[in-house]
Amino acid sequence: MFNSTTNRHAILKIAVAATLIGALTACPLAIAQEHEHGSDTAASKEVTGEVVDMMCYVDHNAVGEKHGQSCGAKCIKSGGPVGIVSEGQAYLVVGEHKPINDQLAEYCGKNITVKGKLAERGGIAMIENVEIVKK
Repeated sequence: MFNSTTNRHAILKIAVAATLIGALTACPLAIAQEHEHGSDTAASKEVTGEVVDMMCYVDHNAVGEKHGQSCGAKCIKSGGPVGIVSEGQAYLVVGEHKPINDQLAEYCGKNITVKGKLAERGGIAMIENVEIVKK
């Protein structure tokens, strides 16, 4: 006839499966939202400094307008990482999850002001979602 123990096991299996499916569905959404919006500890920062081609800057401390307008601008236009150096601190500079090399190449070797979200990890500082501040 009717076995209540078997029904309890079936209901328990369904409940566990439904909970697991719900958790697996919600988890990627929470991770995506955190990635998109970042954490509350991220700070907006305005930095004034020299735009540099990060490859040449890190490799052989290439700075200045002479290098910037010859080699540096070419490296940035061809997709090399771009940065800004301010008071001895170098920052990797990116747009909204993408490079902004085309906008910054013309400023290589020159001082400008940028504004964006500061992020640091493992000794690397980055300013993302960068806007060039017009003064």
